[in-house]
Amino acid sequence: MGAQSPALVCTALAACLALTGATHPGFKVRITQAGLNYAREHAVAALEEELSQLRLPDISGDFRVPNVGKVYYELSSLKLRSFHLPDSSIFPVPNVGLQVTISNAFAEVDGDWRVKVYFIRDHGSFDLKVEDLYIRISLTLGSDASGKPTADASDCSTHISNIRIYFSGKFGWLYNLFHSVIESTFRRILESKVCENVLSSVHSELQPYLQTLPVTARIDAMAGIDYSLVAPPAATAQSLDADLKGEFFSLAHHSSVPFPPPPLAFPPDHDRMVYFGASSYFFNTASLVYHAAGALVFELTDSMIPKGLDFHLNTSIFSAFIPQLEKMYPDMLMKLRLSTPAAPFLSIGPEGLSLRPVVDIQAYAILPSSSLAPLFLLNMTGNVSATIDVKSGNIVGNLTVGRLRLSLKHSDVGPFQVRMLQSMMNIFASGILLPRLNDRLKQGFPLPLPDRIQLSNVILQSHQNFLQVGADVRYKRRG
Repeated sequence: MGAQSPALVCTALAACLALTGATHPGFKVRITQAGLNYAREHAVAALEEELSQLRLPDISGDFRVPNVGKVYYELSSLKLRSFHLPDSSIFPVPNVGLQVTISNAFAEVDGDWRVKVYFIRDHGSFDLKVEDLYIRISLTLGSDASGKPTADASDCSTHISNIRIYFSGKFGWLYNLFHSVIESTFRRILESKVCENVLSSVHSELQPYLQTLPVTARIDAMAGIDYSLVAPPAATAQSLDADLKGEFFSLAHHSSVPFPPPPLAFPPDHDRMVYFGASSYFFNTASLVYHAAGALVFELTDSMIPKGLDFHLNTSIFSAFIPQLEKMYPDMLMKLRLSTPAAPFLSIGPEGLSLRPVVDIQAYAILPSSSLAPLFLLNMTGNVSATIDVKSGNIVGNLTVGRLRLSLKHSDVGPFQVRMLQSMMNIFASGILLPRLNDRLKQGFPLPLPDRIQLSNVILQSHQNFLQVGADVRYKRRG
């Protein structure tokens, strides 16, 4: 329909998701009644605009009147002056889909008429009022083989309770002869045309709009997110609930994830139009992909130290804690290579989000020949807290590091007290490494939203094994 909003905007959002059969989802969405109501308002406004442009065919025929004979009539140049849909509702039908009803609708039509009875001919104009028009539409939501959402109007019925037609002309008795015939014919034609228009709009407007939902989202040169549908959304008494795969994958090599998603149970919240549930599985598959791609390896050199920090990354600084360094590698620049032996996993619970990464720190001296001489290998662990937000349709994050713990795994320069390096490593982690990570997290990962959907009034809550994002929806029409 007009402006590509032929049906339910938030229904499209629900249809972009799906139920997982054998396992738990990595991502979940709930469209509440408030969301469906918002969608209904936009959909009915678009339907009203579409129906007001209906083209009605000319009507002609004849009928026999006792003691009069055959009456020939013709109605032409039919034009809808208005079509109003004042009252409507939408509700989910459990295990079926959605049902939209429109009641108390009314329309006005005008046109020209012509009639002939024997030698009597007359013509003029007419006004026709349609009152108490009722429309019921059933929508079935599904997915195709590629995981794209689908929608189908499985049923449409229309009923007009009252039609009144007013003719202009000289022979009042003549108009009354075919008054009821015209009204009956017009009722049948309009009821058919309305449903024909609805069915056509679902296929030509709603279905293409659903296809704007990205079932995969490219993040960068290394990773993407799989948002493909795996089953139709499930209608409950109060909402549309739907699950999707919610899994990061490598663009270079799409391999299976070695762990299953945990259970994801939504609380009965209905204050917002839509709720997203991002499982710990969703975030941890991202960690797997970036770890395998080598993106969690960081190299720190002296040139990367912020100007506000009053020291340099060289053997002279470290010789205060490791005296033998000055003898073996006097006044040489150093490089630190930080890597994670395994992908760090995010834990989500009612108390918040956290992770305990394990990091290996390999220190090198940079020789005059630019080659590297290994110095020592440290193991660093610590508590890192995470905060998540949603901005411009993206999930964004920020990390804050707590106290770090160091241990010596290997030394090429002899034994030394690791605890003496604690404060320096804290500075490297919080002053250099963490800002780089947070700059990347600020770019975020896109939520699965169809075209021209914007979120507002966002709220976030952490639950066991998943983060819940609640939001209201705004559909931005073109033009």
